[in-house]
Amino acid sequence: MMSYEMARKLVIGECNVALSKINEYKVEEFINMLFQADKIFLIGVGRVKLELEAFAKRLFHLGFRTYMVGDITEPAITDRDILIVGSGSGESIVPVAIAKKAKKFGGKIIHIGSNSQSSLAPVTNLMLRIPVQTKLYREDEIASKQPMSSLFEQSLLLLCDSIAVMIVDKKHIELKKLWNYHANLE
Repeated sequence: MMSYEMARKLVIGECNVALSKINEYKVEEFINMLFQADKIFLIGVGRVKLELEAFAKRLFHLGFRTYMVGDITEPAITDRDILIVGSGSGESIVPVAIAKKAKKFGGKIIHIGSNSQSSLAPVTNLMLRIPVQTKLYREDEIASKQPMSSLFEQSLLLLCDSIAVMIVDKKHIELKKLWNYHANLE
């Protein structure tokens, strides 16, 4: 039976390997696109959606206008905006359809996923690849001993938190002042 310490080391070790394989120049390009955007929309399904909701909230704290696709307060997308699509396989039906529609309105599409050959590829302006195991089990994916796409979801959250740290540095934000943007009706 696997102990907690063994499981912890497995999870952290896999995340470390996955994050070390992400192209640093693509991360910089991603951040530049965030700074150039008027509005940032995000879409994902399942656990990926949860990770993107956390990222949307953090970007909001950092001064960006962020919206989850489908939320009641979502405005129209324009050619000055970006859509961040989280999908390991790049084949999830709803995110792919939304990305294609956003592209018709001139939105720039960023795909954070593992499959660079996906149905999203033709509409993607930037692919930020986390090369981990997906439901496709492609040969160029990093294998995982965790259930299903856990490694992708964990890596997505940690990648987004790493990007937030980079944005804080780039904007010279005093961390203590960020609490002014935190919800206060709790």
